[in-house]
Amino acid sequence: MNMFLKTVALGAALTFLPGLASAGQRYAPTPALTLNADVSSPWILQIRPKHLRSARRTKRNAKRQYLFKREQKQVRYNNVQTDLNTRRSGITTASVRNQAALRGSVNSNFKPDLLPTIVNYNGTASPGTLIVNTIERRLYLVQPGGKARRYAVGVGKPGFEWAGTHNVTRKAEWPSWRPPASMIAREKKKGRILPAFMAGGVKNPLGARALYLGSTIYRIHGTNQAWSIGKAVSSGCIRMRNEDVMDLYDRVPIGAKVKVI
Repeated sequence: MNMFLKTVALGAALTFLPGLASAGQRYAPTPALTLNADVSSPWILQIRPKHLRSARRTKRNAKRQYLFKREQKQVRYNNVQTDLNTRRSGITTASVRNQAALRGSVNSNFKPDLLPTIVNYNGTASPGTLIVNTIERRLYLVQPGGKARRYAVGVGKPGFEWAGTHNVTRKAEWPSWRPPASMIAREKKKGRILPAFMAGGVKNPLGARALYLGSTIYRIHGTNQAWSIGKAVSSGCIRMRNEDVMDLYDRVPIGAKVKVI
């Protein structure tokens, strides 16, 4: 009987052991969560240590400061060069610069140092004389009281430079254009066909106004290529921004003396 009871008790114990094992597994600490690399990588990339984020921001700010200082340095250099050039012709920059009335016509891509400016003049030319300094690429309208009105201009490219003194013999608003035969032939060799005649208008290369110089083929005129102002790119004519040549046109009468140097 005792042997029977021991056998029954042992069987019951063996039957209960799996339950104990299951309970132990249920309350045991859960293993660490691991993610597949493809799932975790987008999250890990966003968890950047703070010191790395700060370093990146500092580098970006440093680059911005460098670009700003370089731009300011270039502006100062351009101003110095402009003043040096004007001194060589006896004209120095006055305290009046870039008048408010002229700022409204400024293109956002246009360089401020190419805007009309009032400068001091200590030369011998009489008021009303136009002086075109092809080296400086500036035009000066001499005014009373030792002043001159300065404009930026485009001048003749290498091989098309010239100098001389003439008078304004004619003025025209939105002038038509008849290219010289030599220009037509020259451009034809380059594969560009010029018209024999072009009516005045916004597409006309003479721009809004023209002042004709003596009996020459040269003019002081506007342009539909504002980017060329301040450069040597023309076939000998003196180019101005349309806004500037319109301003000059109203100030200069027929007969005015023009000195190209």
